[in-house]
This record gives sequence, C-alpha cells and structure tokens, in this order.
Amino acid sequence: MKKYTEIAFTLLAIVLVVLIPHSGIIPIPFGYCVPVLLLIWFFLKQYKENFANIGFSFTLFEIKSVLIGTVTAVLLFFFLIRVFFPLLYKFIHLPPADLGDFVKIRGNTGFFIFILAMGWVVGGFYEEIVFHGFIFTRFEKLFKGKYALVVSFLLSNTIFALYHIQLGTEGVINAFIAGSVYHALMLYYKRNMWYAIFCHAVFDSIALSFIYAGN
Repeated sequence: MKKYTEIAFTLLAIVLVVLIPHSGIIPIPFGYCVPVLLLIWFFLKQYKENFANIGFSFTLFEIKSVLIGTVTAVLLFFFLIRVFFPLLYKFIHLPPADLGDFVKIRGNTGFFIFILAMGWVVGGFYEEIVFHGFIFTRFEKLFKGKYALVVSFLLSNTIFALYHIQLGTEGVINAFIAGSVYHALMLYYKRNMWYAIFCHAVFDSIALSFIYAGN
C-alpha cells in the first residue's frame, strides 16, 4: 500500500509542477516559479533529498560549463533553423511557431532585456530544475530497471515539449529536440545541471535576439 501511495504522490507532484504555470492562478508574470520550486523542495524533503540530488548545486558549478553550454547552444540553434526544419518542411507542412507571446519585444529594448533576463531565470534555471532535474529523477525512481534512464529521459522530454504547446506543433518539436540536447549534456557531464542551464539559457537568448531583430 505504501508503494502505491508513493507512486500517487509522485505523479500528483509532477502534474502540479507542470500545470500550475499554465493555470493562470498566479497573475504575476513568471510568479509561478516560486510556489513550484517550493513544492519541489517540500516533496524532496519528504524523501530526505534536496536539490543536489536532482543535479542542481552551486558547488557543482564549473567554468567549462559556460563555454560548453554556449557552444552547444549555438550549434543546436543553427542546426535546427538551417538544417533540421528546412529538411522537415520538404516532407510535411507545418504552420510556423506561434510567437505571439514574444513579438512585443520587437523594437522594445526595455521589454526585450526583461524577457531576456527571464529567459535565463525561467528557461535556464527554473525549467532545467523542474523538467530535467525533478521530473526526470522522479520517473527514474518509478521505472526502476534496465531501461529506467531511457524511459525517464523520453517521458520527461516529451512532457517538456508539450509544456510548450502554446507555441504550436513546430514549437513542440523544437522544444523536444532542444530539451533532449540540454538533458543529454547534463547526463554526459555526470548529471551536472550547470551544463544544461547554460545551454538552455543561451539557446533562448539567441532565439529571443532573433525575434527582437525581426527575424
């Protein structure tokens, strides 16, 4: 009975951290970050864990994570826009990503800087902690065995992709590929989340800069 209670508690926590940001119950822009991170902290505490157990700790920071994360983000961004999507368009028709939430940054330098900062705080730190830290490790604990890592990797990145459903089909595909790269980078460097954080934040910064420039 205890096992089923733990599974239910874990699944409830995953559902809550995914849905709270989209629920609109917190009217402050990006205000959902605080309660979601508190929820994760509380959940981890129940199992005598902390943020270090899911890959995030200030003591894990390495200078090379900045360089490797940045280079990977640049290569990934240009691979997606110059190779992957142009090739995909030859086989299927996709409506362009819905960037309605971001077009206001065009010609508005102050708003662009604010959104850019949020790209680092929310995209880089928050989303990596939530999806590639918390959700991924919870799935690993549920799917114990030979394929636990693979199944957990696919599930957490599918959820990460669907979390961006407001961007449309192209945005979801983009999020799945990019999210998988962030996550793989983290796993390759011994589950050090700093590599994923910098890769994610720089990728978002490049994308926002392109939108700001009108591209």
